[in-house]
Amino acid sequence: MGSKQIAQETFDDAVQENITEFEMDPEEAVREAVLQFESQGVDLSNIVKAVRPPASENGQRQKHQILLTLDSLARAVAEPDMAELPQQLSAFAAQCKEQLAFRYLAGQKGAYPVVFSACQLAAGDRELLLQALCTLSALLDGQPDLLDAAGQELLLQSLRERRDDAEMTLAGIRCLRHACLKHEQNRQDFVRGGILPLLTGAIVQHGDSAEVVRTAASALRIMTFDDDIRVPFGHAHDHAKMIVLENDGLRVLIEAAKAFTDNSGVLSELCATLSRLSVRNEFCQDIVDLGGLNFMVTLLADCMEHPQDVVKQVLSAIRAVAGNDDVKDAIVDAGATELIVLAISHHLGNPQICEQGCAALCVLALRKPENCSVIMEGGGALAALQAMKAHPREVAVQKQACMLIRNLVSRSRDLSQPILAMGAELLIAEARAAHRDCDDVARAALRDLGCQVELRELWTGQKGSLAQ
Repeated sequence: MGSKQIAQETFDDAVQENITEFEMDPEEAVREAVLQFESQGVDLSNIVKAVRPPASENGQRQKHQILLTLDSLARAVAEPDMAELPQQLSAFAAQCKEQLAFRYLAGQKGAYPVVFSACQLAAGDRELLLQALCTLSALLDGQPDLLDAAGQELLLQSLRERRDDAEMTLAGIRCLRHACLKHEQNRQDFVRGGILPLLTGAIVQHGDSAEVVRTAASALRIMTFDDDIRVPFGHAHDHAKMIVLENDGLRVLIEAAKAFTDNSGVLSELCATLSRLSVRNEFCQDIVDLGGLNFMVTLLADCMEHPQDVVKQVLSAIRAVAGNDDVKDAIVDAGATELIVLAISHHLGNPQICEQGCAALCVLALRKPENCSVIMEGGGALAALQAMKAHPREVAVQKQACMLIRNLVSRSRDLSQPILAMGAELLIAEARAAHRDCDDVARAALRDLGCQVELRELWTGQKGSLAQ
């Protein structure tokens, strides 16, 4: 994708030029304009790739359909026409959901103040407010910068005052998710405004609603992200601690999982959120004490029945909680190592499951020679090497498998020969040659296996640059 961007008007003019100057038909003119700009490294993800209607007789430029719909919505809000408003909100939301380019263009042309005014107008009408919040959610998707302080307050007020209403709660949380993804300032503002107890409260109060539980857990997880490149330091760790210590987040999530043992979407989201909250040693232990480990092991035991996304998230959660050395022992004692190997073997064609499975075993083996023996006996090393064979181009799989092999033998040299007999040396050497990011971990694995490795001294203290 290119790094340069252009205005919608620039693209429209290029299309119109192709039609008038080169006598292309509209579809061909759009295709040619796309090729022209993409060849120049221009990012067209925010551009509506359609022909704008021709200018009117008085020479006035016509608008794209999304802007015509926005104009109709703006008129219904300005009058205000309460009978027409639902239809216009529905039409605008439907077009916003079609593609980012539509909602980006609408956002550039003043859509947010119009939709925000519609939310204010609908304050006393439950059905209309629900529709207005759904429209706001559609507009904010991928555009968190649009939300201002008044919009934040409106969402917080809606979630507080209508916390008994599952549909309204769901609509408000969806707006919140879009507003906080890749926007650190919005996250911090919402946390200061008291959003965390509202989210955990929604999971408890609407524990029978799969969509509310899944969406609220996802919103909690987004509060722990550090994904805004405009901010040097975020509050992800602080927010995770607040969710756990001040809002009993671990207990809330683990209890919620018990009601949805057959719902893969909810289980996947809950495991992903637990992974993000395992930021301290004691939190990892709390997850075990609250029954979270038993819940994960049970899910993993049914790995052949659950969709692959659930298996991946369970493996990721086990990897996260295994950061605590005591929890490592509890995981191994629960028989999880054999289940992790089973998951890798059963889903060998899925690189993400292979990566997370190898990573989980890697953490379990770290500083634990006794666990290394259990992993070897359970076929962990063989499963990792099979994953390397199955995904030679996946750098993440190769890297995690190399790290697992290294951890297995670094304190248990007697395991080196059995692993070498499986063909580890050739696979690790191939990974090292194919992926520059694997060089360090592959060299370390080969070294600890007792293989011949060239160790280069990158810097000798002499004046000059590092050897490349």
